[in-house]
Amino acid sequence: MSIREIHDRKGFAREMTFQERTRAHTEVSAGPPQRDTTCPSLKKREDTFESTSKDGFDELINRSLLPVTRADAANLVRAWQQLAGIAIRQAPRIAFKVKGRILFLELAEILAVQAEGNYVSLQHRPTPHLLRESLSSIAEKLKPYGFIRIHRSVVVNISAVEQIQPLPTGEYKLRLKGGKEYLVTRTYKDSLRDLAQLWVGSDCLCG
Repeated sequence: MSIREIHDRKGFAREMTFQERTRAHTEVSAGPPQRDTTCPSLKKREDTFESTSKDGFDELINRSLLPVTRADAANLVRAWQQLAGIAIRQAPRIAFKVKGRILFLELAEILAVQAEGNYVSLQHRPTPHLLRESLSSIAEKLKPYGFIRIHRSVVVNISAVEQIQPLPTGEYKLRLKGGKEYLVTRTYKDSLRDLAQLWVGSDCLCG
């Protein structure tokens, strides 16, 4: 909380307290005498405000406000750290061996996977990575994480797809983030329905 916000809260609290005191005195003066049924702890708090001058009111507000402010700030920091840690732990990653080391990549950063002979190329910006595995095998592993097969040699990350363009041949062209384009053959065109959770319009992906 900024210094300005603290001063604003102090001013608001001061104004509300003195307005309440003025209203209470007015009601007591206008009405008949009544027996005091105020809770002792509340009465003590009211007596404290009654005996506090305007000059001493700032000090009273500072004592009551600043500890709460520090506690709130500390709680916010702890909550942010916990949420950040949870997000990191929950982000799905892929692990594979490269030159004797285990490399970890976030799946969200892999745009596509392409077959290259006995290997597959993970299209990761800025550096692609070769992995000795069949495309069919890795496509099956990546399917639960939002990857679809669009060609016998290509799997794409659906979150990286920006545009679909129908072609006269009955095939489709996909454009991914970064501008790279891939062809969707008619064999795999039904996979395109998984690109979005909701399709609107009567002519979406017909044929």
